[in-house]
Amino acid sequence: MVSIGTYQRVEVTDAAASLVRELTAQHGPLMFHQSGGCCDGSSPMCFPVGMFLTGPSDVLLGDLDVGLSAPVEVFMSESQFEYWKYTHLTIDVVPGRGAGFSVEGPTGLRFLIRSRMLDDAELEYFGLAPSAE
Repeated sequence: MVSIGTYQRVEVTDAAASLVRELTAQHGPLMFHQSGGCCDGSSPMCFPVGMFLTGPSDVLLGDLDVGLSAPVEVFMSESQFEYWKYTHLTIDVVPGRGAGFSVEGPTGLRFLIRSRMLDDAELEYFGLAPSAE
């Protein structure tokens, strides 16, 4: 897995990082927005930077180091983040049809999220550990 720093909310598998590098060569710099459901389920959507506009209600989950000159930012809506804040996300790739507007759609692959609960050290690092009262 590719990541930067000690504790991250989001990482990327080597296979997904490889696809991001290929897609960057075709589309230029990319970013992810973790979809909140509805039409695209809960798929991570990958867009050329500037094609999907983030705003003040989006949370930057982290930067993915995929071996390019700049990291790839990953965002999620603030309301959805409230549900996911105790979760570590890993962007992976599997065979299948990509989400509607996500750039991997024509490749025969699709990005997906694998998740796990944050461990005690991560909870403390992110200020989410229960207070000892």
